[in-house]
Amino acid sequence: MNIITVTDLNRPELDVYARLTEAQLRNKLEPEKGIFIAESLKVVRVALEKGLRPLSFLAEQKYIDEQLAPLFKKQYSGFNIENIPVYTGERNMLAQLTGYELSRGFLCAMRRPQLPTVEEICAGKRRIAVMDSIVNSTNTGAIFRAATALGIEGLLLTPTCCDPLNRRSVRVSMGTVFQMPWSYIGESREVTGQMNYIYVLQELEFKTVALALSDKAVSIDSPTLQNIGKMAIVMGTEGDGLPKSVIDACDYVAKIPMQRGVDSLNVAAAAAVAFWQLRV
Repeated sequence: MNIITVTDLNRPELDVYARLTEAQLRNKLEPEKGIFIAESLKVVRVALEKGLRPLSFLAEQKYIDEQLAPLFKKQYSGFNIENIPVYTGERNMLAQLTGYELSRGFLCAMRRPQLPTVEEICAGKRRIAVMDSIVNSTNTGAIFRAATALGIEGLLLTPTCCDPLNRRSVRVSMGTVFQMPWSYIGESREVTGQMNYIYVLQELEFKTVALALSDKAVSIDSPTLQNIGKMAIVMGTEGDGLPKSVIDACDYVAKIPMQRGVDSLNVAAAAAVAFWQLRV
């Protein structure tokens, strides 16, 4: 390993861990130069196996042999991991740098992947899901994990959603953000109105199912829904849910029957129920 002991917290190579905002890491002006931060052995291993390129590691000294050594024993396509710098130091010093203790032992700065197009996400798929304005990183990671585990073949996000490569979202997803094909929808086509992306999906021959509390909603176990060939499951932001214009544009509206006076589930829990019930 190329181990570098940190003695100067101001060295520019450490900016990605300490001084760049999430927006700066994403680098919207030059997406091919965007960076994200991953943590934990399992998450980083999945990312490496999926071909994502590491730029550097930041690890507590005591975790190098225990956590990082297993990663460096494997060969990965496209790069030589032995040349990737590993910055290290004592726990207190690294906490001073990052602003929090490295509970998982190390961080990894990685190059953001190039996202597929909406058409590529949808090609040959029978079950996809759309996340509309979901802004909580924990919910985002949990939805990716549920989607990957329960048969969803692709995820599309509106530009107002939380970044799936946010550090917390990646961790909560347990690395499934690297396994699930995903991209953004609603940026590339000049159609006015919030329901823009619904029409795009319908043109791609998907029946759209909004998860919402509505007078016209059918139960999620309705036989009508079970017989749909190509389905896009659409879920909305925490609290307010989907905009009325999106609900009205969808082919169907579905709800999960509640008991004991509870009106709804958390969006991540509702997504998991929907993915299971509406699977192929």
